[in-house]
Amino acid sequence: MIHVFVYENSYIHSRLLERIMEGRWKDGEIADLVEKVLNGERLSKDDGLRLYRSDDLLQIGYMANWARSQRHGKNAYFISNRHINPSNICVNRCKICAFGRDPGADGAYLLRVGEILNILQSSVYRVPFEVHIVGGLHPEIGIDYYIELISGIKKISPDIYVKALTAVEIDHIAKVSGLDVKTTLRSLKRAGLDMLPGGGAEIFSERCRRIGWDKKISGERWMEIMRIAHSIGIKSNATMLYGHIETEEERIDHLIKLRDVQDETGGFCAFIPLAFTPDNTRIGEMINHKRCGGVDDLKTIAISRLMLDNFDHIKAYWIGLGVKTAQVSLSFGADDLDGTIIDEKVFHAAGAKSENGMGRGELINLIREAGFLPLERDGAYRIVGSAD
Repeated sequence: MIHVFVYENSYIHSRLLERIMEGRWKDGEIADLVEKVLNGERLSKDDGLRLYRSDDLLQIGYMANWARSQRHGKNAYFISNRHINPSNICVNRCKICAFGRDPGADGAYLLRVGEILNILQSSVYRVPFEVHIVGGLHPEIGIDYYIELISGIKKISPDIYVKALTAVEIDHIAKVSGLDVKTTLRSLKRAGLDMLPGGGAEIFSERCRRIGWDKKISGERWMEIMRIAHSIGIKSNATMLYGHIETEEERIDHLIKLRDVQDETGGFCAFIPLAFTPDNTRIGEMINHKRCGGVDDLKTIAISRLMLDNFDHIKAYWIGLGVKTAQVSLSFGADDLDGTIIDEKVFHAAGAKSENGMGRGELINLIREAGFLPLERDGAYRIVGSAD
C-alpha cells in the first residue's frame, strides 16, 4: 500500500476524503485526539503513546497532514548540499555505529584541511549551497583544525552555509582543546559556523545509552550544549534515532524533552527522525539486523509532527528512509526532503540502500511526483526563488 501512495498520491487523499464525508474521521479509538489536533491543543505523553499504539495509520496521517498544511500548505523544501566527514577515527566506537574506526585500523582516515578545501573548490555547486560536516571523535583533533576548516570554506565563498559539528563533537572538541563549550562555540561562530546539525541525540534514554552508546554524552548534556548554542545565536536541528532497542515510551519522552527545550530557546530549525540502519553494527547483531518498516517510519514522522507543535519543519531524510517512503512522508507531516546530500558516508556504512547523493533536478521531480510544490531554500530556510 505504501508504494500505491507514492505513485498515486491521490489514493490517500481520496480515502481520507471518503472518511471525512461519511463522518468516520470522528470515529474510532483516537477520535478525541483528532479533535485536540484540529483545536490546536498540545498533545500529552499519553496522547503520543496512544498514537503509537493505534493501528489507524490513515487517521494519524490525516492529523499530521492537516498540521503540516496549516504551516506550509503544499510547499516542500529542499537544499543543494553535500556532506563532509573529516575523519572516521573515533574514541567512542558506539555499538549503534558502523562508521567509526580505531586509530590505525583498516579503513581509518583523517582528511587534512587542505584536502577538504580542494574537494569543495573542485565541486560544482551553486549558491545557495550547504556543507554538512560531521565525523568521528578523533583523540588529537581540537578546535584549531575546525577553525581552519570553517574559515577556509568561507574564503572559498562567504555564501556557503556551514552546518557543522554535532553537540557530541562540540563536547569532545572543547575537552581536547581545554576549553568550555561556550568559548568553543563562540570561536567556531567567529570562524564562520552558521548552524549545528542535530545528530548525536539518539534517544534520550539512559537505559539505551548504557547498552548502545555508553561513552557518548548523555541526553541531558546534549540538550545543555544546544541551549548554550541557542543562547549565543547559533541555531541547530534536532534528531531522534529510532528502530533499535528503544521503547515507544522512550520515543515519546524524547520528543517531549525536545519540545520543552524549544519552548525555552526557540533555537531548533527542524526535527529529523532517523531510522536506525543496522548492518555492520553491534546493535544490529542484537536485533538480527532487522530494520523497522515503512509503517513505523510513517507513523514516527506523523507523530513527530503532532507532538512537536513548536517546530516549524519536519524532515524526511531520504538517505535513511529510501526515496519512496520519503515521498509518502510528505503526506504524513514532513515538509522537507533535506537535499542533494552528496557523498553521505555514515548511513551508507550501516547499509543504507539509497543512492549516495541525488541531482537537484531529480529531487525537484520527486517532490512534484508526490503532489507538492518544490521550494529551494538556504540553510536558514530562506526561500531562494523558483525551483525551476
